[in-house]
Amino acid sequence: MTDLDRGPADAGPGPAPALEVEQLAFAYPDGRQALFGVDLRVEPGERVALLGPNGAGKTTLVLHLAGILGAVAGGTGAGAITVGGVRLARDTLSEVRRRVGLVFQDPDDQLFMPTVGDDVAFGPANHGVTGDALRERVERALELVGMSGFEDRAPYHLSFGQRRRVALATVLAMDPEVLVLDEPSSNLDPAARRELAEILHRLPVAVLMVTHDLPYALELCSRSALMSQGRVVADRPTRDLLADEELLHAHRLELPYGFRLV
Repeated sequence: MTDLDRGPADAGPGPAPALEVEQLAFAYPDGRQALFGVDLRVEPGERVALLGPNGAGKTTLVLHLAGILGAVAGGTGAGAITVGGVRLARDTLSEVRRRVGLVFQDPDDQLFMPTVGDDVAFGPANHGVTGDALRERVERALELVGMSGFEDRAPYHLSFGQRRRVALATVLAMDPEVLVLDEPSSNLDPAARRELAEILHRLPVAVLMVTHDLPYALELCSRSALMSQGRVVADRPTRDLLADEELLHAHRLELPYGFRLV
C-alpha cells in the first residue's frame, strides 16, 4: 500500500462522497502548470487537512472547488470535481457553489453588508430563501458559531475572531455539503483559536482545512493530504503523516519547536 492508498475510499457502493476530485490538472494562462492530476476524496462528515508548502497548488485547488478557476470558469484544464454527487459543470455551477462553503483566510474579504444578520442572510436570500425560512437560517447559523444575538451589530465593530466566526456562519447558512477553510487559525489569539476549534468539532459537515498550522491539523482532522508541486504526494492519518520527519522535511513542513506527538 502506498501513501495514496486508502481503504475506506476503495470500499464498495455507499453514500456519495462529500467531495471527490479526480485527475484534476490546470495550467495558468502564462503556461505555468499548477496542478498535475490531483485526486482527493472527502467522505460525509469527515475532516481532512490539506497541507503543503507555499506554491504547492493548494489555493489553485480550492479555487477550482468553488468554480472560480477551471474549465467552467472559462479556463483550461482537465479532470472532474463532484460535490455531494453533483459533478461540477457549467449548468451545475450555482448548485455546486452552494454545496461548497468556502471560508476565506481574511473575514473582511467575506463580510460586506451593514449588519451581521444581513451578511449571513445574503447567500440564502440570493438563492430564493425568504421570510421565516430565511430568519431561521440566519439564527441557526449564528447559533452554530456562538454568535447568537449579534444580528444587528456591524461586522467592523467585532473582534477579528468574531468576524471569522461570522464569516463561517455566512457559509453555514447555505447548508453546504463541505466546508473549505483557508488557514482558519491564522491571526487568532489562543482563546479565539480554541473557541473556533470547539465550533468546528461540533459541526455536522465535511471539512477540508487548508493550513500550515500542523498542530491545528492534528487537533481537528483525523486525516491529512499533503500537496507538493501540484500533486498529492501523501494521504494518511494525520498523526502518521506528522510523525514522518523525512516526509515533512522533504516538503518544507515543520512542527513547532518543542512540539511532541503523543
